[in-house]
Amino acid sequence: MKKDIHPNNYRLVVFKDMSNDYMFVGKSCTATKDTVKWEDGNEYPLVKLDISHTSHPFYTGKMMLVDTAGRVDKFNKRFAKHTEKRDASAPAAE
Repeated sequence: MKKDIHPNNYRLVVFKDMSNDYMFVGKSCTATKDTVKWEDGNEYPLVKLDISHTSHPFYTGKMMLVDTAGRVDKFNKRFAKHTEKRDASAPAAE
């Protein structure tokens, strides 16, 4: 194994799954600006995750939609414009 290729600044950080607010503590050297107060009363750096083992379909066994960027809402908003035009052009049934 090569020497001096791994970082030496590992520290305890809190990882937070943003899709379901699950948090856990682990060691990491990732740079982060956010901090959070943990259950033990100490404040730790916060690393935000899009998905973790509590929300990933492989581990949960069920499909769930994770939409952290609002992509589904954007699509529905764009799609609504097309359906409104089609509904307005259709003749009214009496």
